[in-house]
Amino acid sequence: MRYLIVSDMHGNWDAFECVLKAVDLASFDRILVLGDLVGYGGSPNEVVEAVRDLDGRSVVIRGNHDKVVSGVDDGINFNFAALTAARWTTRSLSDENLRFVRELPLGPVEVEPGTVICHGSPLDEDAYVFSDMDAREVFLSGDAWLTFFGHTHIPCVFCQGDEGIEVGLLRGKHGRLQLDPNQRYLINPGSIGQPRDRDPRASYIVFDSETGTVSWYRLTYPVEKAQRRILEAGLPRVLADRLAVGQ
Repeated sequence: MRYLIVSDMHGNWDAFECVLKAVDLASFDRILVLGDLVGYGGSPNEVVEAVRDLDGRSVVIRGNHDKVVSGVDDGINFNFAALTAARWTTRSLSDENLRFVRELPLGPVEVEPGTVICHGSPLDEDAYVFSDMDAREVFLSGDAWLTFFGHTHIPCVFCQGDEGIEVGLLRGKHGRLQLDPNQRYLINPGSIGQPRDRDPRASYIVFDSETGTVSWYRLTYPVEKAQRRILEAGLPRVLADRLAVGQ
């Protein structure tokens, strides 16, 4: 099976559109969406509708912003900018798109034997996996060979082998990782619409389960258009400014 894996679009249609145009969707058996379709960005309807158009070939789970926007969670832990954007997004989404977001399933979801997707962590969809200690907790709690997760917006890999847990960042425009069937992995594709590794380019990965390879990609998109949409929506300027620096 060949998978396209995307996460954390956050209402950034300009970034998501560029990715969808750059890849050959017909070449993938399935598209995995790891949550946070909305929040922060100024184009939530376009993003949600594009994900809905993937129906039948996609597996989509919810993220923490999806929960707040759809009213599943009250957002009490959000900062001012995030909550302001969430409330605006709730008002801006069409009824059909809001219903779609509200009905997104909770992860983790097994997409094939030994391979799982989640938003934050298989243990807690709102938890952040930043460190080897965070990864260790996940590895100890289950037996999945490979877990794809989002939420941190940082493309990275945690690998558990005989000598412990190794951590690596997925850097550069493109790269390829050969997975070892005797090791276990936690892999984050990074964010399409809100990168936070100081690289403003949209980030996504491709997984081939037959060859056991993961390839990562960074794609330049018109950041200024996404910024303009945020400002025209009357959202906090910080949400636009951060797109230019990937932070």
